Amino acid sequence: MAVEIERKFLTSDASWRERISDTTRMVQGYLGGERCSTRVRIEGERAFLNVKSRELGVRRSEYEFEIPRADAEAMLGEFCPERVEKLRHRVVHGGRTFEVDEFLGANAGLVVAELELEREDAQFERPAWLGREVTDDTRYYNISLAREPYARWASGDAKAC
Repeated sequence: MAVEIERKFLTSDASWRERISDTTRMVQGYLGGERCSTRVRIEGERAFLNVKSRELGVRRSEYEFEIPRADAEAMLGEFCPERVEKLRHRVVHGGRTFEVDEFLGANAGLVVAELELEREDAQFERPAWLGREVTDDTRYYNISLAREPYARWASGDAKAC
């Protein structure tokens, strides 16, 4: 079984921008499912179908398959009226790569840094720009942002950096 171990954080300032190694534009939408989230994503010129368990926390089951971009575009158009659009910046710090998602559209102003780890208790060097951890806050899951965008939140407690 494939497993994703990932922690999510807000950013505390924009100094991470100085260390961007590359950026990819992404558009993703979600297909139905009660026990899992099924996502179709266009990532640059490539496309993927991803199935991830819905439980909260650092560790979740995950399966991902590359699919033809034309199929992804068709699925997004036909099945996914609610989408997440973002720029994913890769930022290296302390020998690890943080994926800093700068959200666009209805989620503009939200910036979330994610770090995939090899174990749940793995240690990592925390950069100065890394803010509050939001791993267990469902509002920050992409599937939640597709359905209840940041622009509609009653309290804008996320940091725009």
